[in-house]
Amino acid sequence: MADFSTATITVDAPLAQVAQTLFDIESYPTWSTSIKAASVLSRDDQGRVLQAKMTIDAGMMKDHVVLDYDWASAPGKLTFSLNDADLLTAMDGAYVMKAIDADTTQVTYELSVAISMPIPAMMRTKAEKTVIDQALAQLKAHLEG
Repeated sequence: MADFSTATITVDAPLAQVAQTLFDIESYPTWSTSIKAASVLSRDDQGRVLQAKMTIDAGMMKDHVVLDYDWASAPGKLTFSLNDADLLTAMDGAYVMKAIDADTTQVTYELSVAISMPIPAMMRTKAEKTVIDQALAQLKAHLEG
């Protein structure tokens, strides 16, 4: 998909700790209120998640999704794309991480979704931004304690 909504936040945690949290997909429900459940369906030979099933409840975006994960740009970037869903027809995204210094990390979340029912682009973009902003704020709160 072409248009991604994005936002960036600075987290007072080392890059390795941020990456560890974002790479632990099964633990997302412990810090993200939008992810109600997450289970790993498959892993690669290094133990990294290749596919996971999630129950998402993020306001307008409520669905059961299966996401495929791409580790080609890890550890600086974790990319995911939609494999299957009840309502969504596309969902592409990425967490991009960059160390500011030894104890500070910049995290950018990129997200683009499409849904099976007609929704004005402005409403879709607003929903994406809401999901992104909430996810980043909750990641920051979780890591900074």
